[in-house]
Amino acid sequence: MRRPAWLPARVTPDPDVPVDGDTVNALMARLDAAAQTRLGRSLALRHIDAGSCGGCEREMRALSGPLYQLERFGLRFVESPRHADVLVVTGPMTRNMRLALEQAWDATPDPKWVVALGDCAVDGGVFKGSYAVLGGTGNAVPIDLTIAGCPPSPARILAGLRALLEANAP
Repeated sequence: MRRPAWLPARVTPDPDVPVDGDTVNALMARLDAAAQTRLGRSLALRHIDAGSCGGCEREMRALSGPLYQLERFGLRFVESPRHADVLVVTGPMTRNMRLALEQAWDATPDPKWVVALGDCAVDGGVFKGSYAVLGGTGNAVPIDLTIAGCPPSPARILAGLRALLEANAP
């Protein structure tokens, strides 16, 4: 079977870098301090798939695994945008998901942020130009942070969330 022209020849994730315990503890303390300062509690994330291939979701799911243990950083995923502080959007903005994303944005209480996770959420990525794709997440809601990569590594996702909290701390 021939590879379609729009599909990249090879997608290479960031190489695995050993996680240093001191670095993890320092990151954990900084994330917790920023979340407590900004919100007075831990940070609640709501994932919204706007039409992705699943690559970014796999990397995001790795954050809950034994290596990263997302909750020890004071970050947790919630089931409803009404309980979220951050909407984490993956995939290109498809015509069918635009209204759903806008409704999730409206349902999320202030202060709220939107993170475009992965190249597709930033500008449509490899799906750019498709009849079903409107482009990136920014075509439906304002974006506060972009985390580039196809897919971005879990370490890059954590660093991006930390930067978001620290940039918005009072």
